Amino acid sequence: MTPERRPEPFWNPTYRACRDNIVRLARAHPETWEWPVPACPGWNVRDVVAHLLEVCARAVAEVPRSAVLPPALALDSPLPQLLGSWEELDGALAEALERTPWLRRGMMLLDVFSHELDLRAALGLPVPREHPAFDDTLELAAMGFTMSVNAHHLPALRIETAGRGWPAGEGGPATSLRGPGLEVFRALTGRRTLAQIRALSWSAAPEPWLPAFTWGPFVPPARPVERGTQAGERRLWFLPPSLSSGVVA
Repeated sequence: MTPERRPEPFWNPTYRACRDNIVRLARAHPETWEWPVPACPGWNVRDVVAHLLEVCARAVAEVPRSAVLPPALALDSPLPQLLGSWEELDGALAEALERTPWLRRGMMLLDVFSHELDLRAALGLPVPREHPAFDDTLELAAMGFTMSVNAHHLPALRIETAGRGWPAGEGGPATSLRGPGLEVFRALTGRRTLAQIRALSWSAAPEPWLPAFTWGPFVPPARPVERGTQAGERRLWFLPPSLSSGVVA
C-alpha cells in the first residue's frame, strides 16, 4: 500500500500546526515541564520538545542522525529557549523540505503528531476533534505497518476505522482489524500493549499479526502507558492518571 501524494506542500502547514499546538500547550502549563511522559519512558515534557527540535534542526541542516549538530543548538537549554529555537527554524525548514525526500517529510509529520499526542496524554488534555495531521499520519502509520506485515511474511489483513480502510499485506485479507481511528493510530505507533491490541475488534485470532506491530522506532510497551479510547473519545488518559488532575485545555 502506498499513500496518495498530495499537492506540495500539503504537509508543511500540518507540521507547523502540530508544532504550534505543542508550543502553546507547553507555554500555557509551565508547571508540567518536568512531568514524565509515559509514552516516552525516561523522558519528561522538556525532553520531548528537545527531541523534536533536534529532528527539525537535522532536517534544516540536511544531516543524518549520526552527524554532529552545530554547537549553537543547545538541546540542554531550558524549555522556553527550546520552544523559541524551534519556532525560529520555521522559514529555514520550509526551504530545506523542498529538497527532502517525500518519505522523510512524512516521517517527520508522523513523529511530531505522535509526540503531540504523547504530551496531551501526559497533561490530560484532549485531542482536537478535527486535527489537521490525523488523516495523513494514520495513513502513513498504516503504510509502515503494511511493510512490517510483508517483512514478517504474514497473511494480509484489512485495517478499518470509521469511514476509512486500508489493505495491509499482499493478497486477500485473512482477517480485519477494526477500532476507533485514534486507538488504531496509537496501536500502530507503539503506544498500546499487545493486550490492548488484542482487545481491538479482530475478525480472527490476532496472534499471528502481533509481531508486525514492532516496526521502525515503534515497539508495543510492556505495560500500558494510556487507557484505550472508545469510539468518539478524544482524550488520551495516561496511567496512572493522578498528574492530569486539575489541568484543562
